[in-house]
Formats: sequence, C-alpha cells, structure tokens
Amino acid sequence: MDDPSAAARPRNLFEKEYYPASTSGARYRWYRLVFHHDAPDERNFDLWLIAAILASVAVVILDSVPAVKAQWHGALYLAEWFFTLLFTAEYILRLWVVRKPLRYARSFYGAIDLLAILPTFLSLLFPASASLTVIRALRLLRIFRVLKLVEYSSEAGVLIEALLRSRRKIFVFIATLMTIVVIFGALMYVVEGPEHGFTSIPTGMYWAVVTVATVGFGDIAPSTGVGRFITSVLIVIGYSIIAVPTGIYTAELARSLQPKRRVVRCTECGLPEHESDAWHCRKCGRSLPSDH
Repeated sequence: MDDPSAAARPRNLFEKEYYPASTSGARYRWYRLVFHHDAPDERNFDLWLIAAILASVAVVILDSVPAVKAQWHGALYLAEWFFTLLFTAEYILRLWVVRKPLRYARSFYGAIDLLAILPTFLSLLFPASASLTVIRALRLLRIFRVLKLVEYSSEAGVLIEALLRSRRKIFVFIATLMTIVVIFGALMYVVEGPEHGFTSIPTGMYWAVVTVATVGFGDIAPSTGVGRFITSVLIVIGYSIIAVPTGIYTAELARSLQPKRRVVRCTECGLPEHESDAWHCRKCGRSLPSDH
C-alpha cells in the first residue's frame, strides 16, 4: 500500500517520493523519521543531520590548514571517520526503510549520499581523495524540504529541465567550439613554434581555449605578427559566440515558463490558441467549443 500522503507532495527532478517497505512496526517508524519532516522528532532528525553535515565539512576544511593540521590532525582524523561511519549508517538505514532501495540509490539524493561517504574510504588507498569529502556539503540541499521551501527546489527543477531540453543544441555548439580550438591550436603551433612557447598542438589548444574564452592568462602569448593577427581573430570569434549557449538556454527556459495552451479555434474570430483552462476566447470573448 502506497504512502497516502505522497500524492499531495510536489515532484520534480529533486523531489521524488519513496514508499515505505513496511506500513507498520519499527521499519515504518524509521521511514517516517528519515523521509518525513512534519512531526517534531522528524524535523529534529533533519536538523541534527544538517548540523552533522556542517560539522563534517568544517573538519575537512580545517584539516587542510597547515597550522591546524600540525596540531590537531589526529583529532580531526578521528572526527572525520566518526562522521563517515555515521553517514554510512544513515545511508544504509535509508536503503533499508524504502520499498525500492535501488531506486533511491540511483536518485539525486541517493547518489549524493553515497558520494558523501566514498572519499573517506578511498583515502585508505588514495590519501589525497580525503579532501573530496567536502562534496557532502551538497547534502545541505535537504534544507529546502526541512524548512518547507520545496517550491525553491521545484524552480531548480525547471532550470535543470530547460538545460536538458537544450542539450543537443549545446552539444553542437561545444563540438563546433572544439573544432575551432583544434584548428587554431594547430595553426599557432605551426606559426609560432616551440621557440615561442607553443611546444605542441595540445599546448596550442590550451592557448586557444583561454583565448576564445577571453580569459587571457598570459602564460603563453604570440610573438610574431601573424600570430598576433590570429589571436585577434580568435578573440573576435570568442566575443561573437559567447552569447550563443546563453541564448539557447534562455529560449528553452522561456518556453518552460510559458503558460500551457490548447489548440481550439474560436468560431467567432478564428483565434487558434487559448489558455489551457480558458472557457471563452481571449480576443472576442465568445464561448469556446468543447475539445470533444
């Protein structure tokens, strides 16, 4: 039996519902505690979880400061493992109380929960990966649900969906941009050569990326007249195309924000499109024919 309160909750890319594996007993009580945010104990669980996330991120940040690490590394190391084991137990608990554990594990929050604990275990083999545990700061996105700010994550869902719809156009743009980078990188390798810092085509491609992005680090710069002319052309190209992905994304976002319409032609003035819930023509006011 599905959770009766789930139907009333909003759903988007971030806000998916997970039904309990059991509707009674300790398993259901833990499900309520972990996935709901209405009762005082449920909200307190989330607030303590948020506090633990903030504390764990602070531990990682402090451990990267040489002066602090020299004096407190042992205590910070133990604290990091404490938080990792705590979050591991919480992750296993979430998988235990839901009906479809794999569905939760593959969700946005499930992936973040897993990534929050993996770096510490990986640090046993790759010590440098311990710093990646700051990714658990993404778990603070749960605060939107705890503080009843779901509408904000719903708006984030609109932004992500618009980005996904424009992905093909953006891919074509990136492919074109990479082609320009390869051509200009190879061209500068031929024109400038190793004596001016362009020691290989990949080095030239790096210069082309920096130039077309109009960043201009200055670590590699052309010295010949021809090279400077090519640089000027690439900068102009960069300024010309910099607004292309923004325009693509903005167009998809505007389409998402447009009110839904239905195609029904007014028998009086012939206007073909109206709001989805309209009963009368928005131009002449005549009653609209039924869709059926």
